[in-house]
Amino acid sequence: MREFRTDRGLVLSRRTFAAGAAAAFAAPSALAATLPATEESPMGPFYPGDYRGESDFDLTRIKGHANRAKGQAIEVAGRVLDRRGNPVRGARLELWQCNAAGRYAHPNEVATAPLDPDFQGFARLVSDAQGGWRIVTIKPAAYDSPIGRRTPHLHWDVRGRAHRLTAQMYFPEDAESNAADTLYRQLGGGAATSTARVDGAGRYAWDIVLMDG
Repeated sequence: MREFRTDRGLVLSRRTFAAGAAAAFAAPSALAATLPATEESPMGPFYPGDYRGESDFDLTRIKGHANRAKGQAIEVAGRVLDRRGNPVRGARLELWQCNAAGRYAHPNEVATAPLDPDFQGFARLVSDAQGGWRIVTIKPAAYDSPIGRRTPHLHWDVRGRAHRLTAQMYFPEDAESNAADTLYRQLGGGAATSTARVDGAGRYAWDIVLMDG
């Protein structure tokens, strides 16, 4: 059996040398494995830049209001991760959406659907040590827009350590209307990164993967 002498005077068999070389070349590949980043989506025209109301995680209740927001109450939870799957602690998240009738509380909104005075419509969150976050909200309605009918979705603006992402989150049970939505179709093969999964009755899970890391 052929042997190789190293610069430290050690003698290695061809088999041992080959196995070590294979491991060395395999290691970088393993380290390079990454999660697919959540697809970027337009911010849209209804970001509430001058919002001054409540912004806690529960969008269905407003302090001092006797009634809860109209519509189907849902919970959405997930984590902010970097591309290696590590949690991003302290990420800042903003969420905004239309109400159960398909209307945004925004001065540029031209829809005639009614506003809901009991719906918060906006939230600011900070991810915890595990990258976790959670909201309680109303499932938004579909609505007509200049680019066609929009399927139900939530808007997100997420800021990590080095990456800022604007995204839209979609619901898995709306597969047919998702497929007809102009912006959803533009996601192409990355659409799965923008689609939540069902996690129980009225509950959804959605991890946000940033280019951090």
